[in-house]
Amino acid sequence: MKIIISNEELRNILSAQPPAFPKYTTQLLNLANQNAQGTRPKVVGQLSDLMQQFDGRTLEEWEAWYLQRHPHAIDAATKKIAEMLKNFKDALSQIDQDLIKKWVRDLVIVQTFIGLRCQEAILQKVAEARGVSYRLATSEEEAQGIDGYIGDAPVSIKPHTYDVKAALPEMIKVRIIRYRKIKSGIEVEFE
Repeated sequence: MKIIISNEELRNILSAQPPAFPKYTTQLLNLANQNAQGTRPKVVGQLSDLMQQFDGRTLEEWEAWYLQRHPHAIDAATKKIAEMLKNFKDALSQIDQDLIKKWVRDLVIVQTFIGLRCQEAILQKVAEARGVSYRLATSEEEAQGIDGYIGDAPVSIKPHTYDVKAALPEMIKVRIIRYRKIKSGIEVEFE
């Protein structure tokens, strides 16, 4: 048997009604918080661990218990998020139609091109590291799960999330080069 408890039901059952927020404000606050890292454990404590230690039952008891242990956390998080929102306001004043168009072009044209062509860059860098040549796979080779060759060895290039995908329809019988997009570029893992 399977049941679903909606967010509204959950709030009602726990007598934990959130305040009303104006439209779009929670999205902006969430984004500012992500950038400012205002509610990270170093600022507000490890909440999952604290909740395990808490032996009360009500929202009011939780608030009192939490604030006794972390009396400055809410203010510290608020300050970090407020500073980031100021940065957002400054950035928003610089956004005009031309900047938006430049951003959309970069996303649709440049980033798509880089994302789809990163396989060749990975092949080139791995080949350089091994001191051999590389080549892209032919369409017939691609049908066999081969993305290219490092020297004479066929390889497949997959994102780091490839291994955790549940039902993969393909069975790749060649070495796999894994990559992860990071802030500064692409992290490549190979044997």
